Amino acid sequence: MDLHVAPATRLRGTLQAPPDKSVSHRAALLGAMASEPVRITGYLEAQDTASTLAAVEALGAGVDRGAEEIVVRGVGLRGAREPGATIDVGNAGTLMRLLPGWLAAQEGKAFRIDGDSSIRRRPVDRIAEPLRAMGAEIDATDGRFPPFEVRGAQLRGISYEMPVASAQVKSCVLFAGLSAEDATTVTEPHPSRDHTERMLARLGASVHRHGRHVTVRQVDALAGGDLHVPGDPSSAAFWLAAAAIVPGAELRITGMGANWTRIGFVRVLQRMGADVRGDLEAVEDDVVRPEEPVADVEVRAAPLRGTVVEGEEVPLAIDELPLVGLLGCFAEGETVVRGAAELRVKESDRIAAVVDGLNALGGDLEALPDGFVVRGTGGLRGGVIDAAHDHRTAMLGAIAGLASREGVRVLGMEAADVSYPGFTADLERLQG
Repeated sequence: MDLHVAPATRLRGTLQAPPDKSVSHRAALLGAMASEPVRITGYLEAQDTASTLAAVEALGAGVDRGAEEIVVRGVGLRGAREPGATIDVGNAGTLMRLLPGWLAAQEGKAFRIDGDSSIRRRPVDRIAEPLRAMGAEIDATDGRFPPFEVRGAQLRGISYEMPVASAQVKSCVLFAGLSAEDATTVTEPHPSRDHTERMLARLGASVHRHGRHVTVRQVDALAGGDLHVPGDPSSAAFWLAAAAIVPGAELRITGMGANWTRIGFVRVLQRMGADVRGDLEAVEDDVVRPEEPVADVEVRAAPLRGTVVEGEEVPLAIDELPLVGLLGCFAEGETVVRGAAELRVKESDRIAAVVDGLNALGGDLEALPDGFVVRGTGGLRGGVIDAAHDHRTAMLGAIAGLASREGVRVLGMEAADVSYPGFTADLERLQG
C-alpha cells in the first residue's frame, strides 16, 4: 500500500501511545517460562508480537486471548517441548535473539529457528557466543545467520562482557542464566533497555545490578502474576518528532512508558531545543525496579539546533535514531550520530535508509560507517521514499511528509503494521 502524506496544516491533539513492542515480546516469553499463569494487560496486537505468541504456543504454552488481557499458561523454565517443525519468528528480531536463551536450557532437545528474508540477513553470532560458553550448541547458516538450530544442555553460569551494548543479547543470556549452575553476570559497555530485569524481579527471580553488571542466579521456577505493557516510547517518538518540526504543532501523548533506558530520544530532542514536558524517569542507580513507569508527554514546535549523539547514548535511543536524522534536516547547524553500527543490521540497513531516503526528499546527509551527518537545510522539499519492508522507514517517511513543503509518497506503508498497526489511523486523526 502506498500512502501520500500532505504537508500538515494543523497538528494538534491527544494520542494514546500504542503498546510497547519490546515489553510485549518479553512478557509473552516470560509467561511461557513461568510455572503459574501470567496475566498480561496492554499486549501489542501486531505482526511481530503475534509471532511471539505463536512461538510460545508451538513450544507448549497455552495462550488465552481476551478483549482486555492475554493469559499465558507456561510450561516452566525447562519444560518447553520440541515443536516438530521450524519455529517461524517472522520479522521479529527481538524474538529471534531472546528465545534461544530459554531454549538453550532444554536439555537433550533441539529447536530450529527461521524467519522472513529480512531475518535471514540478521546475525545471531552475538547470542551464539555466550550460549556456547554456557554449554549449549548453536549451529547457524554460514556460522552466523538464520536459519539456525539450538540444542539444549545443562548450562553453567558465566561472566560475559558484551562487546556492544544490546538489550537483546543481555536478555538472552539472562534467560539462560535462570537455569544455569552458579551465577550468570552480564557486563555492558553502556546501559541498555532494562525491561527484562524489571520483569524478572516482578516474577520472583534473583536479579541484581551493580553499575554495568547484571547478575541472575538459578531458580527452580518463575512465579506467575500480572504484567502490564505500557505505551511504546519508540512508536510515540514519531509523534514527538512531528510535533517538534511541524509549525504550530502541539501534541499530548498519554500513557507512554517513561523508563529512563527507553527515553534517550526524548533527551536528545530536548537538547536540540524542543519544548518537551512530562514526568519522565531520571533514575540511574543499582535498584532493579519491578515496574515500568508511565507518563503523559507534551511537545510543542520550537526552533531546533544540531547536536551530537555518541555511542553511550545509542542503546537508549537505537530505534529512534532515524528520527534524529529527520530532526537534523530542520535544525540549525550539523547533527551527527556516531557509534550506531547496529543500525546496519536492523530490518534494513537503517543508516543507508535514512541517508538515501531523506536525501531523496531534499535533505543533506552523509553516511558514516557507524552513523551519519546531517547538515540542516531548514526543512525538506518532499518526494518519494521506499519503506523497503522496514516499519520504521515507513513511519519516518510519513512524518517527513507532514513537515515537508510538497508532501511525501511512502511506498509500502503497510510495513508499519509490524509494530504499529494503527499508525495511519492516528495520522488521519491528528490531521483533523
